[in-house]
Amino acid sequence: MRDLVSVHVMEGLPIRSRALPFADRVEIRFGNAFPLALLIDRDAVEELLDAIQSGYAALEKATKRTEEA
Repeated sequence: MRDLVSVHVMEGLPIRSRALPFADRVEIRFGNAFPLALLIDRDAVEELLDAIQSGYAALEKATKRTEEA
C-alpha cells in the first residue's frame, strides 16, 4: 500500500476556492460529482504558492531545454 495520494488535475477540471475564516483556512475543491477538498492553514498558503510556482518554473525550464535540443 502506498503512503501517497495522487490527484491528477487537468485542464477543464472545476476548481473552486473559498475562505474559511472561522477555521483560519482556505478550502480548494476539485471536481463536481466526487469532489476532493484541500484544506490549507493560513500559515501554509504562502508555502503552497511557492511550491506551485517553483514546480511550474522547473517545468517551463525543462520544456525549453527539450525544444532547443
